[in-house]
Amino acid sequence: MADIAHSTNGLAPASEMLLRHYRQQVFVRRIYSVIGVVLVLVALLAAMNFANAANSGKFFDRIPYMFDFLKNFVPNDPFEIFRAMFDLPSPYADGSLKFDYVSDRHYVLGSFYIPNFIYQLIITVNIAIVSTIIGGGLAFLLCFFAATNLVGAGPVRWIVRRIMEVFRAFPEIVIAGLLTAVLSIGPIAAIAAVSLHTIGALGKLFFEVVENADMKPEEGLRSVGANWLERVRYAIVPQVMPNFVSYALLRTEINVRASTIIGAVGGGGIGEVFRLSIGRDHAAKTYAIIILLLITIVCIDQFSSWLRHKLVGRQSFELGRGEA
Repeated sequence: MADIAHSTNGLAPASEMLLRHYRQQVFVRRIYSVIGVVLVLVALLAAMNFANAANSGKFFDRIPYMFDFLKNFVPNDPFEIFRAMFDLPSPYADGSLKFDYVSDRHYVLGSFYIPNFIYQLIITVNIAIVSTIIGGGLAFLLCFFAATNLVGAGPVRWIVRRIMEVFRAFPEIVIAGLLTAVLSIGPIAAIAAVSLHTIGALGKLFFEVVENADMKPEEGLRSVGANWLERVRYAIVPQVMPNFVSYALLRTEINVRASTIIGAVGGGGIGEVFRLSIGRDHAAKTYAIIILLLITIVCIDQFSSWLRHKLVGRQSFELGRGEA
């Protein structure tokens, strides 16, 4: 049997040529990567330099003073944060709004009251929940008309998808700013803004789930004469509902944050009182709101994660799990 010629690397000529070509491609890719990183850094530095020149306060000159605000923005004592959080009388009360925590109480029955910040936080959470219900419900209805496997590639799918794109093209705060001119300042404008954005965001996630559904049950129902609504109801919805619920819960977490931001532009809730507190230099109130927001977000995240694990199944969240 004839010997096969080998190169100095111990490889056949064809394998050596393939290896050389691969190394050449890797080298070229690394050069392109380095050039790309350099170009991005140059563009970033140029943009920062332009922004600094356009900033009347000279951003780079003010960097050493960045933490002066945090250093000076401190309450008289740590217990002031607790008093502000629960509307308790302050020993530093001097008739000003800074230490007036009692007048903002929301009395429910007799002497029983809800602290103002907790009351405003409840409003913010309610805005998020109502917006998710409205936006998620409309997204649920629209997503089936945007799925190619259910309506084809006709004008219905095109129109519905464009509507969803318009709804999610603008951030909630921009929509809220436009709606406040029509609906006035308050939670209604916030609910409308968050709901519209939720329709676009959840609608896209929903119809992508529908397009990945198994169509065999739908084909079976079609073969026995079921109409379109019956096929969607009994063949598609049972498959996609766990993922729909998971996405809706995740969107609820996002909407809580969005509702807080919208409150700063007149949407009501905790965002509005936060803007007023930090603008008036009320340190204790500001830190109390921040702590309440952090606790609320963590609780909602944990509860939502637990509920999604229960509804979808814990195995769906575990990577690399397999049977022996």
